[in-house]
Amino acid sequence: MGNALAMTPAQLRAFAAIARHGSARKAAAELGVSEAAISSHTAALRKELDDPLYRRSANGLSFTPGGLRLATRAVEMLGLADRTRQEVQAAAQGRRVLRVAASSLFAEASAPGLIELFTERADDLEVELSVHGSDSFEELLAGRRADVTIGPGRGTPPAPLRAKEFLKYQLLVVVGPGHPLALGKANPASLRSQSWLLGPSAVEPRGVTTRLLRRFKVPERSQMIFQSHAAALAETRVGAGIGVVLEAQARTDLTEGRLVRVPVPGGAMAGVWTATTLHPTQTSAVASELMRFITTPRATQAMLTGSGANIGHFRPSVHVTLWS
Repeated sequence: MGNALAMTPAQLRAFAAIARHGSARKAAAELGVSEAAISSHTAALRKELDDPLYRRSANGLSFTPGGLRLATRAVEMLGLADRTRQEVQAAAQGRRVLRVAASSLFAEASAPGLIELFTERADDLEVELSVHGSDSFEELLAGRRADVTIGPGRGTPPAPLRAKEFLKYQLLVVVGPGHPLALGKANPASLRSQSWLLGPSAVEPRGVTTRLLRRFKVPERSQMIFQSHAAALAETRVGAGIGVVLEAQARTDLTEGRLVRVPVPGGAMAGVWTATTLHPTQTSAVASELMRFITTPRATQAMLTGSGANIGHFRPSVHVTLWS
């Protein structure tokens, strides 16, 4: 077998794209190159590694054991190269970079307070927050495209990932005070015919919002998905439909009458936020530091109520936000 250092980034990107799509044609389209270029990269890898890597079959591409291993390693190596490039650039400017991938609900509701408080501890630290579905977390970590992922718990992750549950939360089914369901007792059947005003977490396959919708068998035609949970909540307050909100965020609205809990059995569902990273020997020191910090009382308070940071320093998250 040849020296792995002879493999070029272009070759690895080509093979990773083939493995991702199961098609050289689709890989070429993703990378913006010709199929001939993809074939050339693949041929070079086959020669270098002395392995056919994959074969064509009636059902598409069939990968050899070596090809499957290379697909995994290609993603890791490319991610590590990208991370190293970013860290070198940051180091040249006297900065450290921490990349956090979070589910949409945590990113909007709790990440700003956590990250603001965490970055106050070090002037040389930048935290990049990106929003992803939790089903992509393992791939992001394995490919070194994220240092820490935060979202709904998914059980024990495979090695070498390490997960830490750090904050329990509860989602409530609510309506505005002018909505008919605010006036009397509801039943599950009556909820299915109503409009549900939801944030992006409603499309999270394993999220608590999705589980709550399944509990009441809410049909897709009754689900209205907004670009943010705040937008969905604003429509809920004016009585436009049923909303799903974090209990911690809704307390003031409930106390002051801007929201009313729907009196229906099962109208609340609990979850737990979970942070995941690579093993401490494989991740950055700042990622390990966040994993320790995230369970402290100060961090919990910041996630529940915000950090109280100066407005000139705070930048709200939409899709990708950079704190520095």
